[in-house]
Amino acid sequence: MPIETKRYMILFEGNEYPIIMPIIMPNIYSTEKFEKEFTYSGSDLGATYTPEKTTFRVWAPTADAVTLNLYGSGTPGTDDLVEQLPMTAYVNGTWIAEKEGDLNGTYYTYLVSVGGNENEACDPYARTTGVNGKRAMILDLASTDPDGWENDTNPNAGMTYNDAVIYELHVRDLSSDESSGIQNTGKFLGLTETGTTTASGIPTGLDHMKDLGITHVHLLPVYDYASVDETQSDKPQFNWGYDPENYNVPEGSYSTDPYNGAVRVAEMKQMVKALHDNQISVIMDVVYNHVYNASDFCVNQIVPGYFSRVNEDGTYSNGSDCGNDTASERSMVRKYIVDSVKYWADEYHIDGFRFDLVGLIDTETINEVVTEVHKTHPDVIFYGEGWTMDTAVTKDGYKMTTQPNSTDVPGFAFFSDTLRDALKGHVFYTTRKGYVSGAADLADTIKGCFLGQAGDWCTTPAQSINYASCHDNMTLLDRITRSTPGVSEEDRIRMNNLSAAIYMTAQGIPFLQAGEEMLRTKIDASGGFLENSYNSPDSVNSIKWDTLEDETYQNVYNYYKGLIAFRKAHAALRLTNADDVNANITSVDGLDENVLAFRINGGVNGETSDGIFVIFNPNSTETSVTLPDGAWDVCVNADHAGTEALTTVSGSVSVEPISAMVLVKKES
Repeated sequence: MPIETKRYMILFEGNEYPIIMPIIMPNIYSTEKFEKEFTYSGSDLGATYTPEKTTFRVWAPTADAVTLNLYGSGTPGTDDLVEQLPMTAYVNGTWIAEKEGDLNGTYYTYLVSVGGNENEACDPYARTTGVNGKRAMILDLASTDPDGWENDTNPNAGMTYNDAVIYELHVRDLSSDESSGIQNTGKFLGLTETGTTTASGIPTGLDHMKDLGITHVHLLPVYDYASVDETQSDKPQFNWGYDPENYNVPEGSYSTDPYNGAVRVAEMKQMVKALHDNQISVIMDVVYNHVYNASDFCVNQIVPGYFSRVNEDGTYSNGSDCGNDTASERSMVRKYIVDSVKYWADEYHIDGFRFDLVGLIDTETINEVVTEVHKTHPDVIFYGEGWTMDTAVTKDGYKMTTQPNSTDVPGFAFFSDTLRDALKGHVFYTTRKGYVSGAADLADTIKGCFLGQAGDWCTTPAQSINYASCHDNMTLLDRITRSTPGVSEEDRIRMNNLSAAIYMTAQGIPFLQAGEEMLRTKIDASGGFLENSYNSPDSVNSIKWDTLEDETYQNVYNYYKGLIAFRKAHAALRLTNADDVNANITSVDGLDENVLAFRINGGVNGETSDGIFVIFNPNSTETSVTLPDGAWDVCVNADHAGTEALTTVSGSVSVEPISAMVLVKKES
């Protein structure tokens, strides 16, 4: 909907008279004069709590008046207003108030008079909220820390981006199938439970992830999102969570009590600590590119239209295809994003951030995020979706954080849709085959991706997230099945495993969707493959742990586990720059059509072996490959993967159809 044109009075320093004129407010927000006058650089926005008093500061430069409302509960609509305090206009468009006494557990909102309207809004800097995120809560954050929190650290500190093995997981998916054996279904606490198994005793949940060998779990949105009603927790509800309501607050539906703002904070911290205690780092999926409802979003209620980009006709820019785009180029939006990411790293010990649709956020903002967080958390990793999208940027001279601009954000990695589509076929043309399923024209693309040089956008393996599937679109097995009618189940599993072998041994950062290692599938009620399960029921989205009781699924799991172990054991697979790749990896010529092979030098990057030889055969027939001189231990073949030698060969080797082979040079 269009942003309404109003008459506002703005007084700039040095002007004898106030400026009164009809304007579309978003047009003036991006001017140099507005930003010089109304950019606040302090670190005390929100409610600053002590047992003796709480101080409040909100940024509202266009407001005529701001009132602080104190409530007895966090439930919207409840008639329990305790007190109203007028706030005082202060520097750079901020308003302040102070209340004596211990207010821990008190709920509050801001009532803002602006443009002839009164808007009641949650604090954009709220640390927690009541149910459904409409009322902020004052919180003694230290009281929510679990035992040992002061000593909690990133268990994988010292890793490079390329050392990570990332596992993408939705909190609810982990525990919502009955076979998980997890008691806290769909909750943060479900990720803290150990000793959970299927009926036959196969590990599930946290124990499964630990046994698999991943280094990082990437959690789909766990901030407070709007698309699940927290008052209806007894009814089936599901959403991925890409609908931001409150950016600095954990999602209430993942807590055991969404009405008490302290509980969601404490339980999310317990989850992070449990994962850390089990040597798993935590990545948070963040969605700063758009909000759930731009008109209702708290910042836009307080400063109308400020947070969002608008088109010339006053409608919200919609490059996100979610109804609005965030105006990250504005100083106080940039500050908000930087402050938010720093807060999650500081308060919740988050070890990485995946940015949704980061191509809508400018490079200056992303670089500031990375720089500021790395000052105190140098091991935090950053990556996101660098797709190029059309958006109405409100200032000239800004670049967006897209794949083609990767060199402008050197501390940020991007999903390689180049590799994804080459492996299994184009994501939007689901009947097309990929390299693993027999396409005849993708070997060169796979070769470039293996070397960490995906397409024309990737200049370093440290910026390439290599994957075959994620929460979006079909699962890997479903996509392969869709494009291979008449192919046997055995061959489809071989295609699945070949995909994994390629992205697990390629230069870059491996990433897999939870359940891919057990042939995850998503089937809708009609029996068709589901491409977009963002609000589908648990029956579709849950991880079916009991499939691991089938030997076929268990074999796939062990194959993935072995690939991860092999990657972690061989530093030559984890090179961090193009110079090392070019100097130490050689593509082999003279092979059968579509067959690829690579020789990787020993000694590089701390590699302890004398060399590695990698072969990919996507063909339906066996191929023979001549080996370099010496004896070679086969550690990965069509059926098995790991760090131990399956056999030792020399001279040449036969590689089975639709399979990978990885060999390590035997010590002389």
